[in-house]
This record gives sequence, structure tokens and C-alpha cells, in this order.
Amino acid sequence: MGVSGEFTELLLDMLAPVGQVSARRMFSGVGLFHAGLMFGLVVDDTLYLKVDDRTRADFEAEGLPAFSYATQQGRRTIQSYWRAPERLLDDTDEFEAWCRSAIATALRADRAKPKSAPKAKTHKAQRQPTRKPTRKPAG
Repeated sequence: MGVSGEFTELLLDMLAPVGQVSARRMFSGVGLFHAGLMFGLVVDDTLYLKVDDRTRADFEAEGLPAFSYATQQGRRTIQSYWRAPERLLDDTDEFEAWCRSAIATALRADRAKPKSAPKAKTHKAQRQPTRKPTRKPAG
């Protein structure tokens, strides 16, 4: 497994109209990020895009598989990333549309995450300042 630098650069060039997209090495692949959210995965020079219940049917209609990899215990499948149609690399408009859909999917997933409650601040026993006794003025 691996990802060639040339393939990653091609994808980043094609993603330029989408806005700030970055690529970050992850294990034996590369994650594609927009606004800090991962929407794409590249492994073995194959692009996988983020899916959810709204978009999975598009991938299924194309006969595309979910991302999977081999482990010592067998094959593990990640249902949130599915292979992108190869023809997208030849059609920049369609490529952009599928990637924008994956970005929207990543945004929906992020919004659906339960936000962690702010951590309760632990207050140490506060030490009261010692006061000097006050003297009443004589007189």
C-alpha cells in the first residue's frame, strides 16, 4: 500500500476550485481535508470519498466498494469511505461535484457528533487570606 506524490498532487490540483484542501499522510495512505474535516482518503493511488446514508446510494449505483484493508484477523471494512468512480479523474466538473458532496457529508458528520460538555473546573480549597487585626483608633 502507498500513495504516490504525483497522484496526491494531481488530486490537490483538481481540488483547487473547492478551496483550501490539504493532504496529510496517515498510516499507509493520505487523508484529504477541507476546513479541518477529512472528506477523502487515498490508498494505493485510489481515491475514496466520505459517505453517509444520504450519499451511499450514489456509490452503490456505480457498483463501488467501501474502503477495506487486511488485518491479521481478516478484512476490515470502513463504511464511511467508498471508492470514487475512476472516470472522475477525466471530468473535472464531475470530480468537483463528488468531492463537494463528500465535503458536505464530512460537515454533516461533524455536526452530528455530540459536543463534549465543558470540563467541570475543579476548585482547590481556596485559602482565605490572613488578615491582620485592625486596631480601633484611640480617642
